[in-house]
Amino acid sequence: MSVVVPYKEDPGAKKQQVARMFNRISGRYDFLNHFLSLGIDILWRKKAIRLLKDKHPKQILDVATGTGDFAIEALALKPDRVIGVDISEGMLEVGRAKLRDRKLDERIELRTGDSENLPFEDNIFDAVIVAFGVRNFENLEAGLREMFRVLKPGGTVVILEFSKPSKFPMKQLYNAYFTAILPTIGRWISRDDSAYRYLPESVQAFPDGDDFLKVLSGTGFKNPQCDPLTFGISSLYWGSK
Repeated sequence: MSVVVPYKEDPGAKKQQVARMFNRISGRYDFLNHFLSLGIDILWRKKAIRLLKDKHPKQILDVATGTGDFAIEALALKPDRVIGVDISEGMLEVGRAKLRDRKLDERIELRTGDSENLPFEDNIFDAVIVAFGVRNFENLEAGLREMFRVLKPGGTVVILEFSKPSKFPMKQLYNAYFTAILPTIGRWISRDDSAYRYLPESVQAFPDGDDFLKVLSGTGFKNPQCDPLTFGISSLYWGSK
């Protein structure tokens, strides 16, 4: 899998570049996320969380939590604790303000944390969730192995990630939107020339569908499954420890 970075002129590691990118766009991220997806991302998160409804997870970890939207959605499961981790302090600051405004800051804790070196002991979370974050990992397998490590035996991982539609005409419409329209709007609103060029590039480089199921299986997850959403624009993955 080729390594795609936000700032090609920067010799720094992908991890540092991704943190820098999200720090720069954090103030506009939520608006752009919902605007560019026409709000469908909200429905995708709800569907992802419903996968865990019968599991009744009490301890939930949201990796690459960003501004906390997936962690907030996880409260529908009535857990005892939700912790979100992210490498971007800028995104976390926006998320913490959001939690305070909604009076959710006592139910969700947001921490600075690296997906490849999670600051938790082994086998402590009933569920580990990620929305649109795994393709940003510098080392995908290392991040997944860390998620597997902190998950309790029998626990569930749920991953929501962009994917590539394969059928006409959605494939052609998607490619046109992702490569021309989205970067232009994203650049205009976010004031970052690279962030919304990086998005389609990172999606193209990501091993989606069956390829990602193989990666999940290779990092220890049992019975990994995939459900393409909205004509394959994104995909929902899950598996167990």
